[in-house]
Amino acid sequence: MNNLNNISKGFSNAVSQWYLSSGRNNLPWRKKVTPYKVWISEIMLQQTQVNTVIPFYKKFITKYPNLKSISDTTEDDILALWSGLGFYRRAKNIFKTKEIIKNKYNNKFPKKFQELILLPGIGKSTAGAIMSIAYGESYPILDANVKRVISRFDNIDMENKEAIKTLWLLSETYTPSKNIFEYTQGIMDLGATICQLRAPRCSDCPLKVTCKSSFKKFHLIKKDRKQKLNKKINFILAHSKESFLLFRKNERSFWESLWIPYDKENKERSNIFKKPVKSKTKKFNHALSHIDLNITLEIFEYKEPFKIKTKLEHEWVNKDKINEFGLPKPIKSIIENYA
Repeated sequence: MNNLNNISKGFSNAVSQWYLSSGRNNLPWRKKVTPYKVWISEIMLQQTQVNTVIPFYKKFITKYPNLKSISDTTEDDILALWSGLGFYRRAKNIFKTKEIIKNKYNNKFPKKFQELILLPGIGKSTAGAIMSIAYGESYPILDANVKRVISRFDNIDMENKEAIKTLWLLSETYTPSKNIFEYTQGIMDLGATICQLRAPRCSDCPLKVTCKSSFKKFHLIKKDRKQKLNKKINFILAHSKESFLLFRKNERSFWESLWIPYDKENKERSNIFKKPVKSKTKKFNHALSHIDLNITLEIFEYKEPFKIKTKLEHEWVNKDKINEFGLPKPIKSIIENYA
């Protein structure tokens, strides 16, 4: 038992000290730390790299620096700021969570782990990160970077069906009661910058002496990937000189709740468009994590906006207001660059 305690203490001390000297303490969410800022950053960082997140996080915090500022915002407002970051369900979860915090917790961020873990989009690891980074409480985390560090340190076979359970136990063992902020940030940084997936820099690692995988050559097992689905989409984008006709997508699938051109596969297939002054067609592909989209976009030009008869939620949006709406990245790019 003493040997295990010594290993655990040595592990956490090495990680904490390394963070103080070499960690990424310049990341924007590590300055003037609040539970709210940790929450926003952790949700954004789910399935997304740090360099991609930074500009979105800065823009989001500039507009909504705290819970009070976001309390009355709409889901559309949040989705608009999220445009281009992808995995839009995260933005919808932020809206749901801030509504719960406003109505159930009097607009004060929950301080208990068991309260946090019940909020939309916040799992065990994200709740642990908020507790340790924002509140200084000793809670383990297990994101992708932490999994890699601990699995290599203890030479855990990730193909074993018990691997995740084992890693959670080890993460709990290694999580210290003191210096929890430095340790939590440190182990995430260590996995991201030193213990990298393909080319770990073992010579720079503070754990290299006791790590069971130090300087080992990793031959990544290529898992048989499920073949991505291909989906053909036929859009009609109607526009006048200054505005574009957009429709809210309400189906529970990719781009849910975002504003898109008219989808010709809509159940409501009535001919809602007048004859355009001009028309042209663009074809392009767009890759999502689980599906490849083959998009045909018919662009209809009109002299001025017109009323349409439809039950679909729609709006003519001025080009200079486009940033106030949540749009898929490829559609937003076309509208922004449209001459």
